[in-house]
Amino acid sequence: MATKMLRSLTLLSALSTALAAPSTRHSGPQYDYIVVGGGTSGLVVANRLSENPNVSVLIIEAGGSVLDNTNVTDVNGYGLAFGTDIDWQYESTNQSYAGGITQVLRAGKALSGTSAINGMAYTRAEDVQVDAWETIGNDGWTWDSLFPYYKKSENLTAPTASQRARGATYDPNANGEEGPLSVAWPDIPANNLTNTLNVTFQGLGVPWTEDVNGGKMRGFNVYPSTINYTAYVREDAARAYYWPIASRPNLHLMLDTFVNRLVWKNGGSGNATAAGVEITSSNGTISTIGAKQEVIISAGSLKSPGILELSGIGNRDILERYNISVRVDLPTVGENLQDQTNAGLGAATTPGLTGTKTVVYPNVYDVFGNETQSVAQSVRQQLKQWANETAQVSSGTMKAADLEALFQLQYDLIFKDKITIAEILYYPGSTSSISAQYWALMPFARGYVHIASADPTAKPVIDPNYYKFDWDLTSQIAVAKYVRKTFQAAPLANIITEETSPGFEAVAANGSEEDWKAWLLTQYRSNFHPVGTAAMMPRDKGGVVNDRLTVYGTSNVRVVDASVLPFQVCGHLVSTLYAVAERASDLIKADSGLY
Repeated sequence: MATKMLRSLTLLSALSTALAAPSTRHSGPQYDYIVVGGGTSGLVVANRLSENPNVSVLIIEAGGSVLDNTNVTDVNGYGLAFGTDIDWQYESTNQSYAGGITQVLRAGKALSGTSAINGMAYTRAEDVQVDAWETIGNDGWTWDSLFPYYKKSENLTAPTASQRARGATYDPNANGEEGPLSVAWPDIPANNLTNTLNVTFQGLGVPWTEDVNGGKMRGFNVYPSTINYTAYVREDAARAYYWPIASRPNLHLMLDTFVNRLVWKNGGSGNATAAGVEITSSNGTISTIGAKQEVIISAGSLKSPGILELSGIGNRDILERYNISVRVDLPTVGENLQDQTNAGLGAATTPGLTGTKTVVYPNVYDVFGNETQSVAQSVRQQLKQWANETAQVSSGTMKAADLEALFQLQYDLIFKDKITIAEILYYPGSTSSISAQYWALMPFARGYVHIASADPTAKPVIDPNYYKFDWDLTSQIAVAKYVRKTFQAAPLANIITEETSPGFEAVAANGSEEDWKAWLLTQYRSNFHPVGTAAMMPRDKGGVVNDRLTVYGTSNVRVVDASVLPFQVCGHLVSTLYAVAERASDLIKADSGLY
């Protein structure tokens, strides 16, 4: 406790010093490292690289500070920031396979990035799916190599006696207590819902999980969140990684500043070398800032590919369409986009319902039951076709044979390794209602994000291809059916008086797949978890960065954010992004000769 209090006092002191200084502080036109994007990943990298006082680091962020923004800090305020000026509000194309409508993809436009507007859930990944990163050719990227970085980033506040009595459990061996990122449980009211759900899932064969973050996720759990429990505010990336060290003289920050493109050193042969970045300041001034060592792009899955393309790295056909000189012909930039879709069911209950947010992670056998083998056979038979169709969507930039191998690996994770295939959040909607928000975790559809203009401020073209393949829609519907099943299972059924969404008038008890589809296509949204658009894979298999996160064809440009994840993970992205950025920082240090 003394350590926690000292950390809080140190943070308050650092905040006072940092806030007294101007938001834009830079002493010259050159830095050792430029970090493009002061978000979840970028602030980790900037923090770690600036640990050496002789190394200069500049963070360039398109948004502003949200330190005192109550739409951000409110622990119970999820969604308050949506649609405001700190939300990029990306928009997809009309979704051909998902109702023909557009979808908004939320992402944070602020110091802290999406960690400032996300749901704060701190849940990691299945160990075998991280091991799969090495299987596809990323040497050294395994659960065992990443696990220490999960712990390095984390500063867990153990649950209080009251929280433990109301369902908060954890494994001390799976968590860190000395990292920058505060993780804790929110205040948990005295409740009757958690135990009711636990007994219900026990009856359905789904166990209680002591800690969802140890590499095995299946089960029911009261999960922790990125919360500073002492101050009782959201713990975003800036509060964890920037403000406590903001007064470092070698760490500078430019807010409300747009990175237009990378600039390159002239001449020479071999890999392209970045000389720095071109920026547009908040007053409209365009200037160039030099990088003596590296440029690290951490602008997120929907922005980082566009910065690469505007800089001449990408698909030659796209770049030449907009008269952009090709520096590196890397056609898979912006491809391999994977996102999940979110929907929810609800029910009225007897009065007096109390509880907190809980999560269940079922696997394919939990969700499909006796139908699992037939579903597996159907999926397996379609992998080649899906690979061929995805290759066509990517205009041949991703090869069908490579995609089929990736799809086979994903199939094995789902049906053989039995990773979890859905996340379902149960919580009281009111004192007389229950909500169940859910999403299928492992869609096969791949989409893309690309520039639509040489103008850096123009919106990108984003097509996630939601529900392009049978599994993506079938699994989403199957999880909805599973939630309905839980509503009808005792003892949860004993407190439910009526299903309100979709309700039996919209989808009857014996409703068909088409009935469920019709309802789902009016309800779903993006889950705001896009990954894969600058994937860490071998170049000949469709990768954009290598296993040290260096962009192929360059000598000093890296990408460190969700775009490098080659597959979806079963947990929320934020915990894994912190861990990846921690490991990336060590890789950068090891390659630099400066540490």
